[in-house]
Amino acid sequence: MSGFTVGEVIAERSVHLTRESLVRYAGASGDFNPIHYRDDVATAVGLPGVLAHGMLTMGIAVGTLAEALGDSGRIADYGVRFTRPVVVDPETGADLHISAKVGAVDDEIARIDLTVTFAETTVLGKAQVRVRVS
Repeated sequence: MSGFTVGEVIAERSVHLTRESLVRYAGASGDFNPIHYRDDVATAVGLPGVLAHGMLTMGIAVGTLAEALGDSGRIADYGVRFTRPVVVDPETGADLHISAKVGAVDDEIARIDLTVTFAETTVLGKAQVRVRVS
């Protein structure tokens, strides 16, 4: 991918998360906080259920763009705000939907705005990726 046009959607995908996904991510990341795999602990601390790791959600989101770029080395900067939790149901899991849209372009950098939703609610705010144009 070399050209960017403001307003163009350059990547979209959906990812299904399960409790198994969370346990695998915990093992890979070393984040074994029990709110990510135990309902009783999540409930005891006032959460609506077991939550996906924020960094997992963030990684899935930027991974959508990295696949479209074909070279993750073009990513110069990435930041998000975690605005809503992703509750992963023990039976049905959770579906994340990601869309990457060109927000701005100059001679060197394109800003890609990521929209990440779960249950029709945006879960990452101001999710922006700065990508080297060439």
